[in-house]
Amino acid sequence: MRGRHLAALFAAALLSPIEDSSTASVFRCVGTDGHVTFTRHGCSSDQEQHLQDARNHTPSSGKPIPLATPDRRKATTTANSGEVVIVGQQDDGCGNLLSSSERRQAIIRKEIRRGMSRADVENSLGKPDRVTASNGQQRYHYREKRKGGNSRQVSFDEAGCVKK
Repeated sequence: MRGRHLAALFAAALLSPIEDSSTASVFRCVGTDGHVTFTRHGCSSDQEQHLQDARNHTPSSGKPIPLATPDRRKATTTANSGEVVIVGQQDDGCGNLLSSSERRQAIIRKEIRRGMSRADVENSLGKPDRVTASNGQQRYHYREKRKGGNSRQVSFDEAGCVKK
């Protein structure tokens, strides 16, 4: 009896409609010369922009595949609004003085640059040998392990960013 219930549940799961996860929004860009381009990143300001859905239906599903309808949903664009919009920029807490690639290169080369955080300095040079603080500012002190080695000092501001 229990086996029949499991078989029925399994059959129901196989026959239930599956959510179409292969749908993507695509921009249809029409230039002034009539040239049509499809992109996922939007159109330039001199092109007419339409938003349309691209569906990749399962082969042999028996469903008729509708043609694209670009006028179904139109994306509104304001050309030359004079407003600058920055998308996806993360504030690192140190004024974004370094790009992620500059920060990565400095850590690899064991360089300390203005705008790096305490974590960046520790990733580059390791844990400090000594930490001192005065007037709300911290200093990391590093000493080379070999005899007569040089010492190095890194100063941080109140926000925990390297200052030079």
